[in-house]
Amino acid sequence: MDTDKDGLPGPLFSMQGWGTQLSAGGSGLPPCPPEHLQVRRWLSPFLLTCSIYFLLWIPEDQPSWLGALIKCLPVLCLAVFLWAVSPVGSYAHLLQVALLCSALGDTFLIWHETFLYGMAAFAVAHLFYLAAFGVSPLRPGLLLAVVPVFVVFSGVLLLHLEEDMVLPVVAYGLILSAMVWRGLARGGSAGWGAVLFALSDGVLAWDNFVQPLSNARLLTMATYYAAQTLIALSALKNPGLKTN
Repeated sequence: MDTDKDGLPGPLFSMQGWGTQLSAGGSGLPPCPPEHLQVRRWLSPFLLTCSIYFLLWIPEDQPSWLGALIKCLPVLCLAVFLWAVSPVGSYAHLLQVALLCSALGDTFLIWHETFLYGMAAFAVAHLFYLAAFGVSPLRPGLLLAVVPVFVVFSGVLLLHLEEDMVLPVVAYGLILSAMVWRGLARGGSAGWGAVLFALSDGVLAWDNFVQPLSNARLLTMATYYAAQTLIALSALKNPGLKTN
């Protein structure tokens, strides 16, 4: 075994080896791949705007355009993130359109009188997610797991809905359930994102139509932003990040 002048094993204790690594610009750790640095850089605005939203915590009883902007900014940042780092292709483009529709839905949901418009915007967003996730692999067994949850939850909601809300809520639930099924079939972060989206919508629906929940808005928005992030990140599993 090679030793230094004090009799200690050279490869473990030689400062010369560490000096060589540091002089090469390293810290003894493997360098971070450029594509990872690119993802972190473009994801930073989303993390910053999310922090601003939760720090400011715009009151629900004071709807305003400022509140709508602060609520929408994280989702818009995710759309820019996909434009900057995702591989070129229809999948990423469909996710971007879905994010823009989601931002529109976020805006409508700020005001109670435009709630149905917000629901419609999110329904369109889910349709774009459906188109992105595709139908292969089909995995019908997952649909058999999603349908009972939808039926039970919708059955409870129907007991508390006004008559004019029944059709929109049921239609939205069907589209959301289909999106969850296809997200789970695609797997990975898309599947987790789809499930979190359903959880977020479920909390929102229960709080609005069944019974007010403590910290409902916190849970709704935390799971919502996490869901959108995970679905957006699913666009990066294909090789070939942009280099702009």
